[in-house]
Amino acid sequence: MNTRGQAIDKASTLIEALPWLSRFHGRTVVIKFGGNAMTDPELCARFAENIVFLLYAGIRPVVVHGGGPQIQEHLDRLGIQSSFAAGLRVTTPEVMDVVRLVLAGRVNPEIVGLINAHGPFAVGLSGEDAQLFTARRKPAVVDGSPVDIGLVGEVEDVNPSVVRTLLDDGRVPVVSSLARSHDGVYNVNADTAAAALASGLDAAKLIMLTDVEGLYADYPACTELISRLTADELEGMLPHLSSGMAPKMEACLRAVHGGVPQAHVLDGRTPDAMLLEVFTNEGVGTMVVAGTDGATTPAGDEGRDG
Repeated sequence: MNTRGQAIDKASTLIEALPWLSRFHGRTVVIKFGGNAMTDPELCARFAENIVFLLYAGIRPVVVHGGGPQIQEHLDRLGIQSSFAAGLRVTTPEVMDVVRLVLAGRVNPEIVGLINAHGPFAVGLSGEDAQLFTARRKPAVVDGSPVDIGLVGEVEDVNPSVVRTLLDDGRVPVVSSLARSHDGVYNVNADTAAAALASGLDAAKLIMLTDVEGLYADYPACTELISRLTADELEGMLPHLSSGMAPKMEACLRAVHGGVPQAHVLDGRTPDAMLLEVFTNEGVGTMVVAGTDGATTPAGDEGRDG
């Protein structure tokens, strides 16, 4: 394709984005950043560029992050054993010290620094700050029975005033998934923390960046990606999802039930996945919406409302 043709294609893409720019201008979008994309320097830098693009486009982005790969790396370095139950890290007091150090002391400043390479935008927060997240102890459910997994919390209250203040000042809050309780600090799954914050902020969207393209219809027997499904349809699928995918889809369901119109699961390993999902007609992942009717839509079908 010649230079003129490439320019025309770029202009067409910008025009396609116009209705979405209008629709989401001034709205809050919560983005959960996690998975192996967090350990790839190029993807991290591109993620920061996407966040700044959203900001300049008039959207109010909020980043919520975990740090599973970084936590595991630090635990291995210290020789501390760690395990998982139902997709959640068993968090002893010794493990909690590492979780807190890595999330608030390493990962959060790194994300803030990447965004602030483009201007004085990002401000780092822990879920402990200003009692942003208050949690209660959360057991894992294995084979139908609760299992104690230590200092792991479930968000039961969100006080988003500090985040709203930062957004009103034109900043990008970057929040680590820690929470306070009456008896100390809890490790909170970043997916559920992002969902709780999206509901508390009356966000227009929750975007979950992960290591898969989205939700498949009947994985591994079928690898057809579901483009769109309702909350009721997702509830019916939850008991059959893998332990890795279940917390992400439960978080999408929590957000939609909490008043967030749309929740998306995207492949964070795909550069610019957020922009493709927000500003194009087709989208690139799986979108969950409120509602009780309709059918799951295979990826690529027309009629998706981004």
